[in-house]
Amino acid sequence: MPRHDGRSPEQTRALRFVRGFTKNAPGSVLACYGNTHVLCTAMATDGVPPFLQGRGKGWLTAEYAMLPSASGERKQRDRGGKVDGRSTEIQRLIGRSLRAVVDTAKMTERTIWIDCDVLQADGGTRTAAISGAWVALSDLLKQMERQRVLRAWPLVAQIAAVSVGIVAGEPVVDLDYAEDSKAEVDMNLVMLGDGRYVEIQGCAEARAFDRAQLDRMLALGEGALRSIMSAQKLALETAATS
Repeated sequence: MPRHDGRSPEQTRALRFVRGFTKNAPGSVLACYGNTHVLCTAMATDGVPPFLQGRGKGWLTAEYAMLPSASGERKQRDRGGKVDGRSTEIQRLIGRSLRAVVDTAKMTERTIWIDCDVLQADGGTRTAAISGAWVALSDLLKQMERQRVLRAWPLVAQIAAVSVGIVAGEPVVDLDYAEDSKAEVDMNLVMLGDGRYVEIQGCAEARAFDRAQLDRMLALGEGALRSIMSAQKLALETAATS
């Protein structure tokens, strides 16, 4: 049965990774999964956290936030260093995911900052952030390589993320808000280019699911992730906008 927007169960929303979206960050990508738009930037600063000082390796960390107007109801800005629980969970996921594809021993003592800011939310903001951040990270590392501040190329794999779920009894991929809000099962997949998983987050929202449904969601998700990775590679082969 077609979904509310006409997509088939295995079909992602329209994908775009627009490089060079802002001027100042070496890595700057607008990641679009349909009507979800996330600005992903990557910058590097000298120094590493105290627990890594003197060890001759780098670090990568991530921050995530939604603009007040990203959704239909205004979201209050985080103030005084306080970050809401959902944003904390998501930025930790983004950081874990990207550290899985960076060999920090091949960096010098510098910290890479990944910032993901949701401009427009329609479901799947965390998955769009991870996929867009990988493209932004690639651009940043190319600049660092040109500046000769890397010991060797540290990006060891491609990574992308997508949501899967069960809506009206049907496994589907890349849920928008209308689907996510009524999903019986909600899951996020983060996968490397070789098919290994970095993270699988999932739970039953309305009813339990069986092994056959799980296998179907994983199969649909892997197919969608291959499409997302193709879009990432195409973006890196295309001239940046700025």
